Amino acid sequence: MAPLSAISKMDDPRMIDQSQFITQEQWEQIIIAKTRFLENEDEDPLKNKYVNKDIAESWIRSRKMGVNPYIKTSQRQLNALEYSKVIDKNQLLVEITEPLMKRFKDMAVLNSGYILYLCDYNGVFLLQEGDMIRRVTEGLIWNESTIGTCAHCLCLQLKKPVQILGPEHYCIELHDIVGTAAPIHDESGEIIATLILGQRIIERPWLESFQNIRSHTMGLITALAAAVDSQLKLSSINLKLKESYDQLRKVNQKVTTAHDTLEATLTFIDEGILTIDCNGVIIHSNKEANRILKMKQGEIGLRHISEFLSDDSRIMSLVKKGKYIELEETLIVGNDEQPYMIMIRPVLDKETHEADGAVLRLNHAEKVNALIARRSGGIARYHFEDILGENKEFKRIIELAQRFALSPENVLLIGESGTGKELFAQSIHNTYRPKGPFMAVNCAAMPRELIESELFGYEGGSFTGAERAGRPGKIELANEGTLFLDEIGDMPLELQAVLLRTLEDKQVMRIGGRSYKKVDFRLIVATNKNIYQMVKENQFREDLYFRLSVLTINIPPLRERSKTDIEILSNYFVRSYCEKQAITLTQISPEAQKIINEYHWPGNVRQLQNAMIYAVNTAQDNTIWPDDLPSYILLDTSPLKFEHIINNGGNIAEVLRIENLEKTAIKTAMQHTSNDILVAAEILGLSRSTLYRKIKEYNLEL
Repeated sequence: MAPLSAISKMDDPRMIDQSQFITQEQWEQIIIAKTRFLENEDEDPLKNKYVNKDIAESWIRSRKMGVNPYIKTSQRQLNALEYSKVIDKNQLLVEITEPLMKRFKDMAVLNSGYILYLCDYNGVFLLQEGDMIRRVTEGLIWNESTIGTCAHCLCLQLKKPVQILGPEHYCIELHDIVGTAAPIHDESGEIIATLILGQRIIERPWLESFQNIRSHTMGLITALAAAVDSQLKLSSINLKLKESYDQLRKVNQKVTTAHDTLEATLTFIDEGILTIDCNGVIIHSNKEANRILKMKQGEIGLRHISEFLSDDSRIMSLVKKGKYIELEETLIVGNDEQPYMIMIRPVLDKETHEADGAVLRLNHAEKVNALIARRSGGIARYHFEDILGENKEFKRIIELAQRFALSPENVLLIGESGTGKELFAQSIHNTYRPKGPFMAVNCAAMPRELIESELFGYEGGSFTGAERAGRPGKIELANEGTLFLDEIGDMPLELQAVLLRTLEDKQVMRIGGRSYKKVDFRLIVATNKNIYQMVKENQFREDLYFRLSVLTINIPPLRERSKTDIEILSNYFVRSYCEKQAITLTQISPEAQKIINEYHWPGNVRQLQNAMIYAVNTAQDNTIWPDDLPSYILLDTSPLKFEHIINNGGNIAEVLRIENLEKTAIKTAMQHTSNDILVAAEILGLSRSTLYRKIKEYNLEL
C-alpha cells in the first residue's frame, strides 16, 4: 500500500513515493496494523514499517483525545445559530467556490461515486456537490478532535495536498473511502479552508487502474483548490478586469484539463458507466459501456436505455423513485442476451429531491461471480505431487485418483477426518479444471437452515435478512470449476433431492428465483461416514448415493500406512514449519521418531502436523526429544512411554495430575476438530459453556 501517497517528500523511511504502486501485501498489512491498534492500547503504530509516520502520530493523538473510532460521522457538533455564524464568516469563500463546484457537477465529473466538500479551517462543512451527497451537513465538523485521522486534518498539519486510503482513516465508517484534500489560502498565504474529494474504493486498491484514478483525483482537487486560491486573491487585491479575465481563463483551462483527465481515467475502468436522465436518455457513457451496448460515441443523447432492457425490467421505475440499489438484469444487444449486475446511483435535484437521472454501473454477472468465488477462497492450492507417501497401497490410491481426475464424473472420497480428503479434491480439480473456481462447502459446519442458501443462493428480499441484491450460491459460483462438498453425510434429506435434480439437469434456481441458470461444474464429495449403511437405514437417499459414488476413492487412515510414511510426513512438517517461521531447522531424534512411528494417530495426518508444530516450539536445542512431544502421545497405553518419561528425568506425578491431563485432553480434542468448540465439547463430554470456561481458566492458546 502507498500510505499518505500524495505527500511527496519522503523524510520518513516508511513513506512510499506516489509513483510506486500499492501492493496487496502493503494494503493488508495496513489493515492488520489498524486492527491491532484499535484492539490493543499498548500497540505502537510508529514501530510498524507499513504505517506512515504522520498517520501513526495522528492515530495516537485521536486516541488520546478520546475519539471513538466507531462513531457515526454524521453526528452534528454545531447548532443552527452557530452554523449560521460560520457561514456568514466565510461568505466570500462560499460565493467564490460554489460556482466552480457546480461547474464540475455540470460537466458530470462527479457522477460516478464522488463527493466534493468545502470545509473551513476547523472542518465545518460549508458546501458539497456530487452523487454521494450527505443528507446532514449543517453543523458537521470533521477534524482530528471529532472523527480522528482524516484528509482535512493532515492537509492542515502538513500544509500541502494529501490523499489517504480507507483504513488510514481513524473512523471505521470511512474505511472504504479514498480522501483527497487540498488547502485553500488567503491573500497572505495562510490556510483558511480545504477542498476534500471523497470516492469509494470500488475495486482492489493495488490494481493499476485504481492507481491511475487516485493520481488523476489528486490533480483534479489540486487544480480546483488552486482555482479557488486564485479567485480569492483576485477578490482581495481588486485586480483590473483584464487581469481577472486572464486569471479566470487559466482557471477554466485547469477545470477543462481536470475534466479531460477524469474522462481519460474512465477509459481505464473495466466496468461500463452510463449516465441517463430522468426519461432514460443516455447522456454520457465510458468506453466499456459503449463496447457492451455496441454504441458509437456520436449516438450519445440519441439512444434510450430501454432499447437494451427486457419488458419486465425495473431499471427505469427504480431510477424515477431515486432508488440506490444493485440488481441483476438482462441486457439485450441485438439478438444477444446477457446477465449483468447493474448498480443504480440516483442523481437528485438538490431543492426538490426528485430524481434528475442516474448513473448506472454495468458488470457482467459471470465476472462478478468469478470475483466473488476468488474472494470466497475459491482457489485450489494443492496438486498430486503435494501428497506425500511411499506406502505401496497409498501410492496406488494416488494413481487411481490421477486417473479419475481425467474423467468428468462425480467423485466420492471416503476417509477419516484428517486423512487429506480435501488435498485429493484440490489435486483432482487442478488436473481437470485448474483455471476454474474451486468452491468448498462443509455440510457439517453450518446450521441446517443455512445450507440451502449457501448452496443455491437467493434473490433479494427472499427472506428476512437477505441482501437487497441477492447472492449467488456455491453451485452457481462453481460454474466452469469444481464444487467440493465435505461431510456430505450431514446434508439434510430434504436438500438431497434438490441436489440430485441439479446434478441431473445441470441447472440451479436461487431461493425466491423465477428462472433456472445453467451451471457446468465437476462435483467431488467427501465423508468419514459409512454412506452405504446410511442408505440402508434411510438416512441418505439411495439414488443420490449412486449418483455421487460413480468414482469412489477410499483414503486409508495414517495408522494403516507404513511407518516410513509417518516418518516422511513428520520430517516434512518439521522442515516446512521451520522454513515458514524462518527458524533454525529442527531435527527429530531417533528416540522421538520411534515414539512418533508407534503412536496410533487417531487424528491422522492433521494430528501429526499439529504435533510436530508443538514439538518444534517446545524443543530447546534444535532437536526434538521425546519430552518435547505432546503429553497425550507420551501417555499412550504403552508402558514404555511412562518408563521413558521416568528414565529421562521426567516427573510422572506432574504429568499425571488431573489438571494437566485435563489440559492435554482439551488441547487434543481441539486439535482433532480444528478448534470446533461444538464437536470438541461432544468428544470431551462437556457442555460448550463448560469447555469455554476451562479454556479460559487454563489460559489455553488454541
